[in-house]
Amino acid sequence: MDIEIIAVGGYNEVGRNMTAVRCGKEIVIFDMGLRLDQVMIHEDADIENMHSLDLIEMKAIPDDTIMNAIEGSVKAIVCSHGHLDHIGAIPKLAHRYNAPIISTPYTSELIRQQIAGEQKFGVNNKLFALKAGQRYTISPHLTLEFVRAQHSIIDTVFPVLHTPRGAVVYANDFKLDRTPVLGEPPDFARLRQIGKEGVIALITESVNIADKGRCPSERVARDLVRDTITSYEDDKSAIFVSTFSSHISRVKTIAECAHEIGRKPVLLGRSMERYSSAAEQLKLVGFPETLSMFGNRRTVDRTLRRIMKTGKDKFLPIVTGHQGESGAILTRIVMGDTPYKLEKGDKILFSAKVIPNPMNHGQRYLVEARAKMAGVRIFDDLHVSGHAYKEDHYEFLHLLNPQHVIPSHGDIGMTGEYAKFAEEIGYTLDNDLHVMRNGKSILIK
Repeated sequence: MDIEIIAVGGYNEVGRNMTAVRCGKEIVIFDMGLRLDQVMIHEDADIENMHSLDLIEMKAIPDDTIMNAIEGSVKAIVCSHGHLDHIGAIPKLAHRYNAPIISTPYTSELIRQQIAGEQKFGVNNKLFALKAGQRYTISPHLTLEFVRAQHSIIDTVFPVLHTPRGAVVYANDFKLDRTPVLGEPPDFARLRQIGKEGVIALITESVNIADKGRCPSERVARDLVRDTITSYEDDKSAIFVSTFSSHISRVKTIAECAHEIGRKPVLLGRSMERYSSAAEQLKLVGFPETLSMFGNRRTVDRTLRRIMKTGKDKFLPIVTGHQGESGAILTRIVMGDTPYKLEKGDKILFSAKVIPNPMNHGQRYLVEARAKMAGVRIFDDLHVSGHAYKEDHYEFLHLLNPQHVIPSHGDIGMTGEYAKFAEEIGYTLDNDLHVMRNGKSILIK
């Protein structure tokens, strides 16, 4: 059985991830992601109403027209986790394939919400929820296994495709966090076992390959956040915290710290409400009982009015807007577009890194500058990454001992840096190490 790896998206850039693996005449697609910065450039982009071909032209979603040239039929669409750069293109592309969409329960719920919001295409693919540790028989020749992973969103897995020639491991995205705040550590024992059974190919993210050492645990971020918030226990001014709305373990940490100092945690923003309520409904997280969440603009503004009236020291709002996005709650507050008035001594804590592109840096700078003009104190970088560093990748390769390695989820600088690293430990470029670009494929002989 010949195995072909097709790089559809995410091999020229960070985002719009999509990889197809052909085993004989059967194809399994891994991820269908969106590239958010490409959408943000076009201010009038209304994704839900846009055609897939327009989004492909914008380089916002994978150009899957190359799939027409691949001989075989798609048997499954598999998603590793619920970040938009991995599931955001499903409403636009999945309907082209007569195949179920397989992901963990939390990811499946996020995909269901994505599909429900789609205005242009009818997506009728069956959604199948598979838990970490479970298997799914795709065909007599192919079995899918979900191995527990850790990342900056809950319910992340390593999808492993078992073929007659060995396993294809899709590691996109992950961190090797042995002391996570939510969930269990990655299943090292199972990864080691899969490595012994034989891995024919590893497709791995390369986002933080240039960072030396190991990625710090989420517990480190928890300590940073707790240390900052609890130091203001007797403070009467406002404390706002902004983080990734999909980072449920971080949101939980912030909410618990608010509760510790006698403030009511309040989640504000549509995405904050969506991600956290889904996690709560699936019983994947427990928040303090004092927590409340508000998504739509009217209820958000009403809550901010109540905070002004009741007292800033009674609440701790957890808000969207750490990238300075227009329309996000923090941006609206700083720009004076809500009933809330910032005052000297108010504090804004950023528990997130700026996603590196010029637009985000510019927007975030504007938000910070306006906040400082009002006398606000800014706390930055109360954060750790969700992506493996160089030594994590080293450990991962030694766990799996793959015959072939394909770095993905990065621009040429990242995948090239991964190739340099892999060569140092014995792989050879264009032999058992493959740097790919969107639209290219390799046959694993």
